[in-house]
Amino acid sequence: MANMVFCKKYQTEMEALDRAPLPGAKGQEVLQTVSKQAWQEWQLLQTMMINEKQLNLMQPDARKYVMEQMDKFFNNEETDKLTGYVTPDDITEL
Repeated sequence: MANMVFCKKYQTEMEALDRAPLPGAKGQEVLQTVSKQAWQEWQLLQTMMINEKQLNLMQPDARKYVMEQMDKFFNNEETDKLTGYVTPDDITEL
């Protein structure tokens, strides 16, 4: 049986991550409070943010921004909008 965690994003018991996805205390916090599903959804959003905003994660400000957005995402707060993103539902066939 998979390990379970009370996911702060979905406010329910869900499958836990197998290991901490980040180093240090923040990684342990995510491991203990975020489900595997929520983490996978965050990874997709994070990738879109990095690409859309052309973030260079070598820069401390960019890393700080991504971490702030991650906290907002997991706490069900509004994250920054991605202006160039079109959802599959918005695409219409010609």
